[in-house]
Amino acid sequence: MVHQQSDGTDCGDSFDELRLLAISAGAEVVGSIYANRKSPSPATYLGKGKVCELSAEVEQNAADLVLINHAVSPIQERNLERAVNCRVLDRTGLILDIFAQRAATREGKLQVELAQLRHLSTRLVRGWTHLERQKGGIGLRGPGETQLETDRRLIGQRIKHLKHRLQRVSAQRNIRRKSRRKVPIPTVCLVGYTNAGKSSLFNKLTGASVVAADQLFATLDPTMRRLDLPDGGSIVLSDTVGFIRQLPHTLIKAFHSTLEEVTQATLLIHVVDSSDADHNLRIEQVNAVLSELGACNQPVLTVYNKIDLTGRPSTSELNEMGYPDRIWLSAHTGEGLNLLLLAIQEHIGWFNRPYIFCIPSSAADVRAYLYRHAKVTDENFAADGKWIIRAEISDTEIGRLHSLERFQACSITAEPEHAARFVSC
Repeated sequence: MVHQQSDGTDCGDSFDELRLLAISAGAEVVGSIYANRKSPSPATYLGKGKVCELSAEVEQNAADLVLINHAVSPIQERNLERAVNCRVLDRTGLILDIFAQRAATREGKLQVELAQLRHLSTRLVRGWTHLERQKGGIGLRGPGETQLETDRRLIGQRIKHLKHRLQRVSAQRNIRRKSRRKVPIPTVCLVGYTNAGKSSLFNKLTGASVVAADQLFATLDPTMRRLDLPDGGSIVLSDTVGFIRQLPHTLIKAFHSTLEEVTQATLLIHVVDSSDADHNLRIEQVNAVLSELGACNQPVLTVYNKIDLTGRPSTSELNEMGYPDRIWLSAHTGEGLNLLLLAIQEHIGWFNRPYIFCIPSSAADVRAYLYRHAKVTDENFAADGKWIIRAEISDTEIGRLHSLERFQACSITAEPEHAARFVSC
């Protein structure tokens, strides 16, 4: 592994991240080289001395791959491979390889292939030097197209085909999103730095079986599950791909249709690894990616995970408006999950409107539905034996109530609406 600094700052944290990426990709790290240089060499990225040192290190450890903790140009990659007689892979290529291993759904595989081809299209510089010129003479004239040009044309055609297929998938996703809007169940997205414990938290809350492992980008494809809240009502909880520093722009572009769920979410839950000494830096890096996606103005609830490793008790902090702002919990032990559910309930509460229900005794199923899916604040009996129930309920559940056969015998009156309640990032 190679890391080169140009500003003289400590590179330990960034280098540790590259090590984790390499391990997540299935590589075994046998050596590392640090370098300081004012600016990368246009030819080999590293200086001549470091290139010689790298070549000796590769030969000594019998390495078959060199990882560069930076995005290098095609010329630099080619020249460095010739100098060290070994395959060279930059940071972008390594992340793409991990994504290719993790993609499981049809859309995820298409997105990864598109990002890979876009990256590969810049790596065809002089890739087929022996075929770049056509020989003259009778019987020796070529088809008029070099191998390099053929590769570029084929890649271009494949990229066009993938874009068309992803547009169809994106259109299907938009149709599903419009269907959800007709029955407006709030959507809550889990976001955060990779390996912060988003999938573990998702599984703990919903009982799903999303892959959760102590490695970077263990989960790639988004997953959605319905989650019932303690005081009634429900939400759609979405687990998204983890973020990382210097996330390649090709990946953000390729996964835009998937990450649209983040921009359309009612609430973002920013999961932070509290056991990470640099978790404040990770928060800034995630916020930078959210800003690039256009989701920086979404309501955010920050969750500090892995308190089982730090020994901190589960707590909840309020913001200046009196609503939960930060939660400390453990997705592994389940400690503090009740605080998170109550905090989500508070944030989503502005969707609920206060109503007065007058329910006859023959419509007991309507009363039971209110206790399951609404927040009942008061209940009394009328002189004729009817239930008079005050409850806060969303438009979604009101629509479902109308589908109940005995609801026609009930009467409903809307009380003055509560003020909208937001907590912004």
